[in-house]
Amino acid sequence: MSWFQLDPQQVAKRIHASGRPAVVPSLSGSLLRGVLGFTLVSLLGFAPWVLAGGWFYRRVGEAGLYAICAVVFIAASGLLMHRLIIGPGSLARFYKLFTPAFAAYSIAWTVGWMLWKGHGGSVVGLLSGTVLMGGMMAWAFDARREGLKVMAALFFLNALGYFVGGVLDGWIGALEGLPVASSTRSALAHASWAVAYGAGFGAGLGWAFFLCQTETRKQLTGDN
Repeated sequence: MSWFQLDPQQVAKRIHASGRPAVVPSLSGSLLRGVLGFTLVSLLGFAPWVLAGGWFYRRVGEAGLYAICAVVFIAASGLLMHRLIIGPGSLARFYKLFTPAFAAYSIAWTVGWMLWKGHGGSVVGLLSGTVLMGGMMAWAFDARREGLKVMAALFFLNALGYFVGGVLDGWIGALEGLPVASSTRSALAHASWAVAYGAGFGAGLGWAFFLCQTETRKQLTGDN
């Protein structure tokens, strides 16, 4: 926890040393930043799959493609979402936390999907991945009392975006009447899945970061 320095005492100390007032995101602001930021992250992160999935499958396999997507997700997330963390130095601290948390989530999701496949594998992967990520976030922020709520927010909103995206992907991919080539229709279908997934997971992340900083907000503003 000391390595992340995201507990309320360390955050308050950094803000006091900076001599500047703290910018404290509201719940609506956190959700908005999460949805908008992670939707863009998702489009970037899944670009290798959307634009050149077949090429990557042939050269690095399914697990390799997922690993490449995960690297892009991590790299883009910090730039677009680090302001979810209160206090100075949020970019570096976001990467310190999000890199191992998203890596754990990605590995758990990939293992669940590759072992069970289908909706069952997706649920197992999403649940195990969000539990790992939520637990790491609650621990890093010294917010263990919020741990179950953080995990629930991540799982349910991530799952909602994931499965809605799957429906859109299948529906658009099956539309024969679109005046575009089948490869373009497939890319549009995959992109719709990325948007829905990004919006759902982004909302979950925005809410999770907000919950993890409950005690920090109380110390800074008296917010309940």
